[in-house]
Amino acid sequence: MQAWDLAIVGGGHNGLVTAAYAARGGLRTIVLEARDRVGGACVTEEPWPGFKVSTAAYVVSLFRPEIVRDLDLARHGYVVLPRSPSSFTPLPDGRSLLLGPDPALNRREIARLSARDAERFPAYEAMLDRIARVVEPTLLETPPDPFSRRPRDLLRLARLGWSLLRLGPDGPRAIELLVGAARPVLDRWFESDALKATLATDAIIGALASPSTPGTAYVLFHHVMGEVNGVRGVWGYVRGGMGALSEALAAVARAAGAEIRTGAPVARIRVREGKADGVILADGSELDARRVASSADARRTLLDLAGPAHLPEGVADAIRALDFSSASLKVNLALSELPSFGALPGHAPGPQHRGTIHVAPSLDYLERAFADAARGRPSEEPVIECTIPSVVDPTVAPPGRHVMSMFVQYAPYRLAEGTWDARKEAFADRCVELVDRVAPGFPASVLHREVLSPLDLERRFGLTGGNIFQGAMTPQQLFFLRPLPGYADYRTPVRDLYLCGAATHPGGGVMGACGRNAAREILRDARRGWPERRGHAR
Repeated sequence: MQAWDLAIVGGGHNGLVTAAYAARGGLRTIVLEARDRVGGACVTEEPWPGFKVSTAAYVVSLFRPEIVRDLDLARHGYVVLPRSPSSFTPLPDGRSLLLGPDPALNRREIARLSARDAERFPAYEAMLDRIARVVEPTLLETPPDPFSRRPRDLLRLARLGWSLLRLGPDGPRAIELLVGAARPVLDRWFESDALKATLATDAIIGALASPSTPGTAYVLFHHVMGEVNGVRGVWGYVRGGMGALSEALAAVARAAGAEIRTGAPVARIRVREGKADGVILADGSELDARRVASSADARRTLLDLAGPAHLPEGVADAIRALDFSSASLKVNLALSELPSFGALPGHAPGPQHRGTIHVAPSLDYLERAFADAARGRPSEEPVIECTIPSVVDPTVAPPGRHVMSMFVQYAPYRLAEGTWDARKEAFADRCVELVDRVAPGFPASVLHREVLSPLDLERRFGLTGGNIFQGAMTPQQLFFLRPLPGYADYRTPVRDLYLCGAATHPGGGVMGACGRNAAREILRDARRGWPERRGHAR
């Protein structure tokens, strides 16, 4: 039987990043993907002839530029089309707000709502940029463990603390962004509710939380630590859909010698004498591997695939206690024409169509939507983020037609009444109705519709609880605590078994950092051997 140096469970974007770096580092690598295509939740599919839909993930910014350069992804077809403006918020009273990378546009648009906010907005963005420059380097580092007592970990923590101290007045703001709630931050900076609501949507995306929930400030901050073509804070569409990124990563991995098998679901990670040494596929076939990495979340990897019998006392219970709460639902649409908004009428492509369209006019609107979900009910008036990539990338729809993604909150995974299979279409009807309020006549333009409830996201993409981040990004599940204290270095309690997906630091989003960081640790162990543990430390 052929023995691989590394078998990777799951061909999502992080698994593919790990494969590319591992293969380039000389490891005989195989990727095993259950679905018929690579990419996991970062895919392009064609549910209706001629319409190419980014089924789950739908925009890019967080994907690390270091990976783009290292792997020369542009040579393999990865092209990002920046969006300008970045967002459009139509308001019930007929006003609207456009925001983007153009400071002059931002100043004019915000001034129509608040002259004070227009003056303060550049300072707010500059503050985020200063803090991001301190925090961003940690995204591509293995988190230091403060409980390990290892000198190198303590030294790295001291360096990070010194960097925060050097921020001066921004230091306390950085701490608040890392552990606090988004609403107090935004309330302190701005008075316009429309501006605050537009910014706050980044704080709650993928979370079962309101802007007043501690930890949402970091989710807000997490989503500004990105760039497109060297311009910070810009989001873009991948030409051809998000799957083009995954295909580019797969091409690099194959060119480096990795094998990628689709339609190859893994039933078990084989563990013998405390060591992962291969995988067992759903068809019963076995593959030998010196090391195994999983891009699935910690619960699926360690409880379902490896098995709790192989874990130290207490670890299985800690994994069961991980927070996977989520409230995200996705609606993909094929449109006969672009929506005409009351605030900016017209079906011809315009600035209002290029970026994210926010149906969420105020912070109180977001809070009410969350209050419904906290009771186990889909929001009566959900928060909706619409994107129409075909306006910027005409390759994803037939001429004159368009594709739209609706990312919707809140749709709690656990319902107080009924099931998602029975309720999702009615909830999608409600979302279409709310868009119709700001874009009259919108329902008549809908040619086709696909609704992915939290349960569908779990079934199709293996996202436990429908959580798009492979675990809530709350303070107790970040940095050296992600996924568990003592196991933030991509190694699991099982020897030669690694995690390489969003369950690890730095977390969710199409970032690739988790996969790159995991590959670095795997290659280190290939040279030096699995490090010894002292208690929970290595």
